[in-house]
Amino acid sequence: MDGADPNENVQDWATSEKPATGPQLSYLQTLARDAGEGVPADLTKADASRMIDRLQQASPRTRPGTSGSGESDFQTP
Repeated sequence: MDGADPNENVQDWATSEKPATGPQLSYLQTLARDAGEGVPADLTKADASRMIDRLQQASPRTRPGTSGSGESDFQTP
């Protein structure tokens, strides 16, 4: 592990304003498709992280106690 605090505010990340990563965007596309939403093209890493958190709360794919396909296949980058 890199010692990063997983509870740290995404705005405090040194790279929060850099463009979202490929894995973030890929995961977001999956979550957004499930939610019937689109993914903005110009997301920062911090914006992508917040959107992932929000969509995970609404997705049967990631909600605890559901049997959505791929539930254990996806992790927040």
